[in-house]
This record gives sequence, C-alpha cells and structure tokens, in this order.
Amino acid sequence: LRSKKRRPTFRRLLKTSDMKLENKVKNRQLKQQNVAKKQRKEQKRMRQAMKGAALQMPRPLETYRKRPEEEEEEEEFLESLPTDMMDEEDLQQMTAMARKASFITRDLSSCGPVHSSKKRSADVVRSYEKIPRKMARMEEKEVIQLLPIKDKSGVIPRSIERAVKRHPNEVEEEEEEELAETPEQVDNEGASPSFMELTPEQREQFRVQTLNIKKQRIASLASAIISDPLNNMKRVKELRGMMMEADPSVAVSVRKMVMVSLMEVFKDIAPTYRIRPLTPAEKNTKVKKETQQLREFEESLVSQYKFYLEDLEQTIKDWKQKKRKRSQAVSFQSYRSLAEVSVRCLCELLLTMPHFNFHNNIIVTLVPLMNDPLKTVSDMCCDAFRKLFQADRTGGASLATVRVISGLIKSLNYSVRPEMLRTLLSLRIKEVEMKKDLEATATKKKFMTNKEKKKNLSRMQRKWKKAEEKLEKELLEAEASESKEKKTKLHTETLNIIFLIYFRILKKAQKSVLLPVVLEGLANFSHLINLEFFDDLLNVLQNLIQSGDLTIRESLHCIQTVFTILSGQGDALNIDPLNFYSQLYRILLRLHAGAPNDDIIIVLRCLDAMLTRRRKQVTLQRAMAFLKRLSTLSMHVLPNASVGILAANRATMHSFSKCDFLLDNEIQGSGFYLPELDEPEHCNAQNTALWELHTLQRHFHPVVRRFAGHLSHGAPSDGSSALSVELCRRSPLELFEDYSVKDMAFNPPVAPPASKKKDQFVVGAALLDDKLRKQVDSILNAAEDTQLDFTAAQH
Repeated sequence: LRSKKRRPTFRRLLKTSDMKLENKVKNRQLKQQNVAKKQRKEQKRMRQAMKGAALQMPRPLETYRKRPEEEEEEEEFLESLPTDMMDEEDLQQMTAMARKASFITRDLSSCGPVHSSKKRSADVVRSYEKIPRKMARMEEKEVIQLLPIKDKSGVIPRSIERAVKRHPNEVEEEEEEELAETPEQVDNEGASPSFMELTPEQREQFRVQTLNIKKQRIASLASAIISDPLNNMKRVKELRGMMMEADPSVAVSVRKMVMVSLMEVFKDIAPTYRIRPLTPAEKNTKVKKETQQLREFEESLVSQYKFYLEDLEQTIKDWKQKKRKRSQAVSFQSYRSLAEVSVRCLCELLLTMPHFNFHNNIIVTLVPLMNDPLKTVSDMCCDAFRKLFQADRTGGASLATVRVISGLIKSLNYSVRPEMLRTLLSLRIKEVEMKKDLEATATKKKFMTNKEKKKNLSRMQRKWKKAEEKLEKELLEAEASESKEKKTKLHTETLNIIFLIYFRILKKAQKSVLLPVVLEGLANFSHLINLEFFDDLLNVLQNLIQSGDLTIRESLHCIQTVFTILSGQGDALNIDPLNFYSQLYRILLRLHAGAPNDDIIIVLRCLDAMLTRRRKQVTLQRAMAFLKRLSTLSMHVLPNASVGILAANRATMHSFSKCDFLLDNEIQGSGFYLPELDEPEHCNAQNTALWELHTLQRHFHPVVRRFAGHLSHGAPSDGSSALSVELCRRSPLELFEDYSVKDMAFNPPVAPPASKKKDQFVVGAALLDDKLRKQVDSILNAAEDTQLDFTAAQH
C-alpha cells in the first residue's frame, strides 16, 4: 500500500531545519549548564567532606623545641631513675597512652572527661530518673521543692518538709473528685502564705481577682484582633494559648470564656469565601506588598482556625474517653461542662460559617453527637442540623450531612436515636431530576457543530455570536448565583441517599423504634419517589398495616404515603387502594379527645388526598360512609379538631352533591345502617341521617356551632346560613392550627359575664350619731398617740 503522507514542501523543509538547529543549540547550552552545575555540586561535596575529616581527626600533642641544656638535664634525670621496678609491658602501655590526646585532657579525679557537658547533663537526667517515685497516698508530709545547688560533684537538690493537717475524709474526697474551682496551690511564687492556709472568704476573693484579670486580658486580646486583623493575627495564638489555663481556681471559667471569645472573633474576621492553598507557581511569583500581606493573613487565619477546631474536638474526645490529664487543673466533673461549651461553639460555627474552610470537618465531628446518650448534647446538635437544613439554599452542606448520617446509621446497625432521622424532615427539597420514559423516547435536538456554523453563518454573524456568548458568560459570573441545574443535581443525590436509608430500615429493621420516623419521612417525600419503586413500596406498606403491629400514628403515615404517591406520579398506575380506604375508615373510631390531638392533622391530609383529589375514583356510598363517621368523630375530639373535621365534611359535600341525602330522614334503599362495620361500601350509610349536626349546634365553641348550622342547611355558598369569607377561604389544616388550644385556654376567648355594680356608701360617716362619732374619733386618736411596749409584759 502506498503511504498516504504527502511529501513535505521545500518551505516546510527549510522551517524544519531551522527549528532543528535552534533545538540543537538549546540542547547544547542546557547540557553545558547541567555539566557546570554537577561540577559545582561535586566541588561543594569535596569541600564539606574535607572539612568534616579535618574536624574528626584527633589533634596531635603540641611539641615544643627544647633548649640543648634542658635536653641534657632530662637525659641525666632519666638515666638516674631505677629501671628495675617497671616492666617492658608497662612502659609500652604508658607510651601508648601518652600518644593519645585524651590522656592529657581527661580529668583523672572523675570517670568522665571535663569538657563533655552533654554527657554530664545526660547523666544528671538519668540520675533523676533513677530516683524512686513516691505515691501521693504514701506521703504524710508535704514537700516543697527549692532551687538546687551546683558544685564540683554535681547538682544537689533541696527540699523542705512541711506537715499539713488534713481530715482523712477530705483526703479521700480529693482523690475521688477534685473540683475544678477548688485551688490547690498558689500560682505566684512570691506569695508568702500558701493558698491552703487561706480562709474560704480569702480564697473566693483571690479567685474573683484572678478571674477579673483574666477577663480583662481576654477582652483586650479579642478587641485588638477585631480592630486590626491583618497585623494582630499573632494575638490569636496568644489567646488560644489561654485555653490551657493551669490555675485550678479559674481554669474552667477561663477556658470557657476563651472558647466563646475565639468563636466570636473567627465569626467576625473570617471572609465570606473559602480560602484555598497557594500553588507553587503562585508562591514563586512576585506580587505587591498588599497582596503578600493578605496572603499571609489568610494563611495564618486558616492555620489558627484549624488549631482552634482541633482543640474543641480534643476537649470533646477527652470527655467521651474520660481521659485524665497530667495537670490537675481540671477535674472529671468539669470535662462535661467544657465539652458542652465546645459543642455549642461548633454548632454556632456550623450555622454561621458554612462557606468557610473545614465545614465538612465540623459536620463529621457533630453528627455522631446527635446519637449521644446525654440529652442536652443530642438536642443541641439536632437543632443545629435542623436549622442548617432550613437555611441551606444550594444543597451542598445538606448533601455532606446526609452522607455522614447514612454512614453512621449503617455502621451502628440502625441502633440510633429517632431524633437523628427526624432532622431529615427539615430538608428543603422541592425539585429533583425525575426519570421519565417520555424524555427517553423523545427525539433530542441536534446542536450545530463548529463546521456547520462556519458553513451556515457569515463572518460577521460568527463574530456577533462569539461576542454574545462572551457577554452571557460574564453576566453569569457577575450574578454569582448557583445554577438551577447544579442545585437540582445536589437535591437529587441527597434524596437518593435518604430513600436508601428509609428502604434499608423497612427491609432490615421493621420492628425498631425508627419505623415511625421512616414512615413519616416517606409521607413527607413520597411525591418525589420514582415510579420504579411504587409497586414494591405499596406491597411493603400494605403488609405492615395488615400485620397489626403498627400504632395508629404509624398506620396513618402509611396511608398518607400511599395516597400521596397515587395523587402525584402514581396517578397513571392502575391500582385500586380500596384496602387503604377500609383501614382509614376503621382507624377513625379509635381517635378521641384523650388520644394525641396531632393525629387529626394526618387524618385531614389523608382525607384531602383520598376524597377531594380523587373524587372521580370514589363512589357515592364510600363518600357518604366517611361523612357519617367523621360527623360522629367530631363529637369526641377537641374543639379545633372538630372545626377541622367539619371543614373536611364541607369539602366532601361540595365534591359529592348527592350527599345531602343524609340531611333527610327518608330511607334511600333497603337495609339498615351498620355503624360498627369496617367496610364503607357495605355499611348502608344512605339509610341514616347526620343527627350529630343538631347536637353540635349547642356546642360551647362558637365556630363549631357556626359550622354545624352551615352543614345542616346543606353547606350553601350564600344566604343567611353561609359562612364568613375568613372561614370559607381557609383549609381544614389552617383552621385546625388557628383554633388550637395548646395554651390551655379558650380560643377564641370566652367573654366574662357582665358584673352588676354594687351600691357603695359614699357618706358613711354621716350615718353615725354625734356622740358615737366623737367616741370613735377619740379611740382612734388614742391608739395613734400611745406606743405599745410588748417587752414589758411578762408571762
């Protein structure tokens, strides 16, 4: 086969040769530079090696040239010495030792060289380590350590014993529980009396003075940081160091104040964007002085913020692990209060700084505390995440939190507190990406490629098109808002994780305490479930209701979930939920005023989805049966529940106009009404009347009376029996909330009865005689003038 490559032209060959020549010259220069660099490195290594060898070589003894007279005298002296007392081996050993430099420099009186300070210090530390420890319980006398004395032999430690009289019960209490606010020793060395010898009043006075000094110090540091953050970031480190306060009298209070102060400082000085680390190329580039100062400020801010979060997390870990520190400044009992303050600070940072660095780290720290056995800590974290879900507009923080919650629930094998799952109900998820078959089958629009644009558009049109695209891009950047597609994508991923949690619990832990929360969550988010899960979910919910293990509230949540699904996307499914109608009809008689009144809210939601929205699929017999049973229920619940139920009956009567048969005494068919039968289709509700409305017209609540009279006249839209505009426009749920009796008072308040004015004696003195009036005045004046002396009386 012939090669398809074209032969290069002469111009291309010339260009190629020029490029090759330039590349060869550049390569030659780079090789020369590399060779020179290697030579410089080798020379530097040789110099360092020679310098190190010169330092390591032992220096020879200094030899001085002697005079000839001294040499002769030395020879005569050596000849005069007796040689019988020394052997040849001793002479050889002495000469060998004389050749060594260490022989002269060694101190013969000690075992080590004089000039080796490092070894001597190490020996001193080793000697201290060899001293046996004394247990605190074995010490009967208090030992005060004094400054040591140093002489030729070494360091001599000094101490003084001082006897302290203590009660044995006090000693045991101090060993078991050391209160953080009880001081043990004086921090100042110059204080003459010890802290233990002070009276309780003096101790408290000393503690208040120390605490005021610490408060002023914290306030001055915090104000300096806030006033000029760029130049005073070093003060943050100084303020953070006060979290390790060692004075036991004020340690707990100071640490708490420092935690809260640092939290407020970081909230004030932190920017409204996330600080990213600089790349190596950005670090090497030269920038302006202001830019460099801003970079240093951001780097120090991130590092100090990270250390602060680590300190808070370590405080919580010490409390959870009950770890005892070496310093006795804080006791076990104070760990709990410090941990609660740390959790409160983390919750505040979680809510106020979701845009800043380490926000996911705070989430990872606080999510396990939602399952903490201590109720205050658990409620604090749950409330924080509930507020975070409600304030999160983009969905990024919510997605990160839901991921951590899912992993924690799975790792703990679904043995968590229901409050953790109940926080998920606060998520603001309204739009998600739904899988639709129509979108998959529809023909997708083909966009023009660059080649097609060049063919179909002129040069000026392409120029205008490019300018328009650039302008749109700049407008999007200036808007600085999250795109709707990104938000929908995050919400879809969050909802998938939530349904994964719910379906796992329905499959593996149906008898756990989490089932009510799961059913409530499914009822809340059921309108967002994909069609793929409808059949399986309906079968599971039907089996749960028929099992009889659920409570009334759980059964109502199941029914609400089913009809929410069927009123949304499930409207296209061919499913007859007759069994769920019967279940709700049976549950209505089990509700009463003694049961939780919040169940009526779920009933009203179910009625709206079952009767009002699905009125075309509901028969008249079923609607009349529900109308009769709801009228019976309205007599046995609280007033606000009665108003809500009667409003739901009004909506049912408007949806089914033939329900006015129940307002007449005539029988419409054969058979008798069976009120105890749980099947609404076969209870013969058309053969009864709504006599409950006549009784409710004498109810003590005015709104109940108004609704009962309105329904007894057929719920007219105008006329004397029509409702007011305020009551007509409100839904049953709104009426239930408006007339709630949570404050244990009548709503609306009952007007007090009109009180009759009693006759008052304005001129009472005129009714008395002159003698009688004078006698009364004299007695009163005598009582005022005389002073009674109770001490004079003796029993």
